[in-house]
Amino acid sequence: MATKHNNGANLGFENQMWAAADKLRGHMDASEYKYVVLGLIFLKYISDSFQAKYKELEALRDTEYTDPEDRDEYAAANTFWVPQEARWEKLQANAKQPTIGKLIDDAMVAIEKENPELKGVLPKDYSRPALDKYRLGELIDIISKIGLGDDESKSRDILGRVYEYFLGKFAASEGKAGGEFYTPRCVVKLLVNMIEPYKGRIFDPCCGSGGMFVQSEKFVEEHGGRLGDISIYGQESNPSTWRLAKMNLAIRGIEANLGGQPADSFHNNLHKDLRADYILANPPFNMSDWGGERLREDARWKYGVPPANNANYAWIQHFIHHLSPAGIAGFVMANGSMSTNTSSEGEIRKNIIEDDLVDCMIALPGQLFYTTQIPACLWFLSRNKQNGKFQDRRRQTLFIDARNMGGMIDRVHRDLSDEEIQKIASTYHAWRGEKDAGEYKDVPGFCRSVPTDEIKGHGYVLTPGRYVGAAKIEDDGIPFEEKMAELSATLYDQFAEADRLEATIKRNLEVLGYGE
Repeated sequence: MATKHNNGANLGFENQMWAAADKLRGHMDASEYKYVVLGLIFLKYISDSFQAKYKELEALRDTEYTDPEDRDEYAAANTFWVPQEARWEKLQANAKQPTIGKLIDDAMVAIEKENPELKGVLPKDYSRPALDKYRLGELIDIISKIGLGDDESKSRDILGRVYEYFLGKFAASEGKAGGEFYTPRCVVKLLVNMIEPYKGRIFDPCCGSGGMFVQSEKFVEEHGGRLGDISIYGQESNPSTWRLAKMNLAIRGIEANLGGQPADSFHNNLHKDLRADYILANPPFNMSDWGGERLREDARWKYGVPPANNANYAWIQHFIHHLSPAGIAGFVMANGSMSTNTSSEGEIRKNIIEDDLVDCMIALPGQLFYTTQIPACLWFLSRNKQNGKFQDRRRQTLFIDARNMGGMIDRVHRDLSDEEIQKIASTYHAWRGEKDAGEYKDVPGFCRSVPTDEIKGHGYVLTPGRYVGAAKIEDDGIPFEEKMAELSATLYDQFAEADRLEATIKRNLEVLGYGE
């Protein structure tokens, strides 16, 4: 049976839509074209959601005296109000006009004016001369094919999935820069399935385009919860990426506090007093220009002052600082974070381990990320390893080596399958002693529960390969002598075949006049 991988292409038409839209890019960089396409997808969502509500109100006009142009009706239904000049049908009707760029800009301005929560979020430079208006009209026609039908909730999901799919494709097109706004879907799904954010406050202080939040809401709904069971807090320093996140969450109908503006988590912490039940994050790897020299006395550095030329342990301590008393954090780090002794990093790691915060470490396979070829790992930190419901895992850490997992989805990118994600997550939940998770057992080469004293004996290195050992090779029951005789016979047969082929080639060369 073929293994299903999580590249997002599960609606059937996304790949064709991407290919068609990408043809229209012309000489524009993917990083620039991204906002053109995603802005239009968002505008289509805004307009079609409005139109679905409009039809509903119009149908009730005679019996309940509703007015489809009454803004309060849309506010009550948590639907964005779209003024007439911004409705998709008008833009589609004028898609072939040379003024289409200005019409879109005016539509974006009007929507922001009528919906203050979107102020400063939408792209508004479609009228610029460098953007070919004929191709822009063709792009509108392509996006118009995303049908909504009568089921608005299903339509929202379709547009949300198209938005997510396009984010991933743009990340792949942009290479290293793409990783600034996108974490591969399989990595996000693994993080979410590990920490299981059912209810409570969830925080991502470097949230990119909001993928952690989208996947968390999906997890809640798939397990019988409701949209809104979790309270979402985020922060993002890149203004363009912050806007992508706002649009991504709005398309999903997800309410989130991302702060009133983009901001640097280290130097302008917008959620200073937040203590989150769950933290999910993929911070930039090995960030050297984070301004650490200006934060030497910061209260967040409980376990040691991080080096000014690498932010890895600043991020780790920032996450710990924002965890609630029973909180759990799952985040991506470069592999070097597990073993480095540069500057103060080794001492900080030692202090974190001795404070019994490290719950689980996962070594990931290579080639998962668009942003870098640097090998990566997942850290899971827990404030309370024994809370009365689960097995007491104090002074223990679970190590999982997943480096041999995953399958290639193109020449350079690997992906974890749903089955592999489930295997890793279920191993963790069994180790924690969670209900219905089954019994945990160490598996050589894959997973092992290690006491803190043993980690201390290895110099507080957290690399899973050091602890899980080698995979056990199954004995096929055939005696060694029998195997060796069979292999020898095969080898001598191959020698004879080689001699036969050599003689045939020499004869053919002699016929052609090239004999010795």
